[in-house]
Amino acid sequence: MLHFDSFPLFFRPALSIGNVGQLAVDLLVSSTGADRVGYLDDPYLLPCVGNDAYGPLPCGEIALPLEVYESPSTATTLAQQRSPVAKGMMIKFAENIADFAASGGKKHVIVLSSLDFQRLHHNLDMSRGPQVYYLSNAEANGRDEHCEMLGFGRLNEYDSEGRCWKYLSSVFDENCKEELTFPSEDELEDIDYYPSLPFAALFSAFKARGLKVTCLLCYCSEGDNIPDAFLLAEAASKLTGLTPDKFHGEEGGKWQIPYSWKSMYGAPPDMSMF
Repeated sequence: MLHFDSFPLFFRPALSIGNVGQLAVDLLVSSTGADRVGYLDDPYLLPCVGNDAYGPLPCGEIALPLEVYESPSTATTLAQQRSPVAKGMMIKFAENIADFAASGGKKHVIVLSSLDFQRLHHNLDMSRGPQVYYLSNAEANGRDEHCEMLGFGRLNEYDSEGRCWKYLSSVFDENCKEELTFPSEDELEDIDYYPSLPFAALFSAFKARGLKVTCLLCYCSEGDNIPDAFLLAEAASKLTGLTPDKFHGEEGGKWQIPYSWKSMYGAPPDMSMF
């Protein structure tokens, strides 16, 4: 049964380096025991098809570019996106997703994504381990008191008056009469990196629809990004009050590793060659 209107929490990834957001949503879907309740057919997503990511046995179901899952035990809705948006279509795609969430009565959208470690221009404090950053529309400057209490770091690179952030705000505001343009690739500067990412368009679109939105982010590089996925999934759980005892781990109260992860990097090497 579809409970979309009655579940206020909505998790979804924003594609970026290392696919960390997608991996984190995989982990949340698997651990909450969420069931797939539908597919979203968006014209701006590139097509893809694959095997079911969560079932241990072949069941004849396939994975498509954009799927919706529901977890009645945690009263959450999750969307998994498995293919990128067509070039130049991110604004249109973000509009569609924001309309979908708003029409479904969502109250709080949590966007999970990653940032390129090579773009980090400030000293990273590793004394506390990997850091989760956030961006929220709770305050005009992107700050959120609850996120601060949880120890997340505000994305200081967010500037609502910056040219690209202002463009994103204007393009989703139906009442905005100011005509702004997004810089071309040749005109992009370092400060434009963050608003050029998919999470920024989604953040601005959800914000324009009057929804509460929180982006949870981490810096990473390409490679084995499973630890980063755990980092974001755990941060999302803390933010929304999801407790481990509601998860469907093998021993109860544990994270359930998605079945598809078992073959993520192929079979282990033949040790007899060493």
